[in-house]
Amino acid sequence: MALMRALMLDPAVLLLDEPLAALDAMTRRELQTELKEIFARLAKTVVVVTHDLQEAAWFGEEIVLMRAGRIVQRGSLDDLLARPVDTFVTEFVHAQRADPRLAAA
Repeated sequence: MALMRALMLDPAVLLLDEPLAALDAMTRRELQTELKEIFARLAKTVVVVTHDLQEAAWFGEEIVLMRAGRIVQRGSLDDLLARPVDTFVTEFVHAQRADPRLAAA
């Protein structure tokens, strides 16, 4: 409901901080799909804050990985997997092995 109220204001950029974190996996996946379709249809710029790399890759054209309030690396999921800039990026990716592409990293 809060999302719909925010969209009624027609913001140029929408910030969502862990919008699906408290949901079970099935509900989360369904809402991810629906939200992605809604955002595309509305042509909105959306910043999704998440600790879930799969979710970031699903929603984002670009992933920005941060640590202690600073950008560590930005780029596509493939960039983070193939060209990590430091050990923090590598450790963050390895901690999230649910995605087959992440498990191989």
